[in-house]
Amino acid sequence: MKETKAQGTRIVIPQLAESLVSATISKWLKKPGDYVEQYEPICELITEKVNAELPSTVEGTLVELLAEEGETVPVGGEVAIIRESGSVAESEASPTASISTAVVAAGGTAGADVSMRNRYSPAVQQLAAEHGIRLEQLNGTGLGGRITRKDVLRYVEEGGPQRSRTTDSSAAAIITAAEVQVSPDVPQVPVRSTGLHLSEEPPIPKIEVEGRGNDGRGETIIDVTPIRNTIATRMRQSVAEIPHAWTMIEVDVTNLVVLRNKIKDEFIKKEGINLTYLAFVLKAVVNAIKDYPIMNSVWAVDKIIIKRDINISLSVGTEDSVITPVIKKADQKNIAGLAREIDELSRKARSGKLKLDDVQGGTITVNNTGSFGSILSYPIINYPQAVNLTFESIVKRPVVINDMIAVRSMANICLSLDHRILDGVICGRFLQRVKENLESFNMETKLY
Repeated sequence: MKETKAQGTRIVIPQLAESLVSATISKWLKKPGDYVEQYEPICELITEKVNAELPSTVEGTLVELLAEEGETVPVGGEVAIIRESGSVAESEASPTASISTAVVAAGGTAGADVSMRNRYSPAVQQLAAEHGIRLEQLNGTGLGGRITRKDVLRYVEEGGPQRSRTTDSSAAAIITAAEVQVSPDVPQVPVRSTGLHLSEEPPIPKIEVEGRGNDGRGETIIDVTPIRNTIATRMRQSVAEIPHAWTMIEVDVTNLVVLRNKIKDEFIKKEGINLTYLAFVLKAVVNAIKDYPIMNSVWAVDKIIIKRDINISLSVGTEDSVITPVIKKADQKNIAGLAREIDELSRKARSGKLKLDDVQGGTITVNNTGSFGSILSYPIINYPQAVNLTFESIVKRPVVINDMIAVRSMANICLSLDHRILDGVICGRFLQRVKENLESFNMETKLY
C-alpha cells in the first residue's frame, strides 16, 4: 500500500464479518478521474468467505488508488481517495476530471466502452426491483456503461414504470430475474442452478508452467485463492478435531417422484423456478430435527449447545470451490418457500453475488450430491456443526415388497456425525424419521 498526500475522503476495507481480517483487491471498477456516486462499487474484493464489491461511502471524484489489483489489504486499510462533490479541492480539480464529471452529469458514457453494461451492483438491482424496472432499458453513465443508482432514480423521475414495493424481497428478485432472462435485446450468459456443468464460460484460474523438460512439458501451478485456502483450513480442522462417524439409509421416493412430475410444470409457470427434489428433502430434514433437536447442535468443550433456529447450510458447487449459503429459519418455510431459497442462493453462489450474511449462521449442512449422479458419499462435517447429510441420486431398482418384486424409485441418504455429540442410536432414529417424512409425500401434499 503506497503513501499519498492527496486530499479527500479515505475509503477503507470495512469489517465485513467478525472473523474477517483482510481482503484482496480483485479488480478495480473505477479509475482515477472517474466520478463516483455514494454506494456505487469501486472495486471487487476477494475474502476468505465470499467475493464482494466495495461501495463508496461518499460521492465525488476518485483521486487516487492506494492499493493495486491482487494486493491484500487488512481491515481498516486505505484503498482509495475520493474528493467529495462541492469541496474546494473539487472545484480546483484538473480540467480532465471536470470534463469527465460533466459528461457523467449530462447522462453520457465515458467513451464508447460498454464492457460493464450488464454488471449490476446489488443496490442497483434492489432499486430496480422495487420500481419494476428492466435494467436493460436504461443507459448507464458509469465506467464501461455500467448502470448506477442515479441512472435508475433519473429513469423513475422521468416517468419510468413503477411497481408498488413488495413486502417479499425474494419475490421481487425472482420477478426481476425472469424479466432479464426473457429480454431479446441483451445477450445473457446462462447460470445453471443444477447439474454438473455450471456455466457456459467457467473462470480460468491463474496458472504458470515451471521447469519445462526436453519434451516441452512442465508442472502446472495454480494460485490458491482465499476461498480455497479457507476450505482447506476448515476441512483440516474438521477432520482433526471432530471424530467422524458415518451411516446411511435407503428411502423409497416413488410417491415423491410421481408428485413432483405432476406439479412441476404448474410450479414453474406460477413461481418462475424449478421445483427440485431438494426442497422436499429439506422439509423432511427440518421436520425430523424438530423431533430430534440434538442434531441441530455444536460442541463447546464443556457443554453441547442446541441451536434455537434451524439454519440449513446448502452445499453449492462452483467450478473452483464449494460454498455453503444458508437458508435462515428453514423450519418456518413451506416447500415452495424452500424451493425459492434454494434457487436464489444457488444462482447467487454460482454468479459470485453472495453476501457475507448469506454464508453465516448455518447449524446443519445438506448436500444434494445426487444432482451429479452420486449414489454413495462420505461427507466431511462443516465445522463446527455436528451433522452433514447428503441426498444421493434417485435410481429405479427392483425392490421386494410383500414377497413380490416391484420397480421403485430409490435413493440413499448418507449422514456424517460428530461422535462427541451424537451416537448411532439417535442418528439412526433421526434418519428413520427423515425416511418416514420423505415416503409420506403424496398427491395430497401441500406446497404452500
